[in-house]
Amino acid sequence: MNSDTQYEDSVSVMVLENIKNKLLHAFRTSGEPRTSAETATYLVNVDKSLQVNEELRRAKIDGAITWLRSELLEMRSQDRQLAQTLLGLNKEIQRLRRENGSLLLEPDSSEHLET
Repeated sequence: MNSDTQYEDSVSVMVLENIKNKLLHAFRTSGEPRTSAETATYLVNVDKSLQVNEELRRAKIDGAITWLRSELLEMRSQDRQLAQTLLGLNKEIQRLRRENGSLLLEPDSSEHLET
């Protein structure tokens, strides 16, 4: 073996060892212990994820509350319109009752003509 071939072999071995270490790190099972730096990074990522989820949850709740408020305002407006309609109908009924009652109390002009 010449020196060039020996050099290429040692470089290949180092490259393969580096790839092996990267693969082992990437596919490490959760049961293996982590270094303190890995644990700290993991905890920071988990904390950020929890914060993002909390913000999303709050945004959804705020959106739901806003929708409920708009629905309640619309219902209030419809209630007022309905109340005005019912009050108008009640006034009309009372007016018709008064007119009908006064017609019943008045003597019928046709009776006077027969007598």
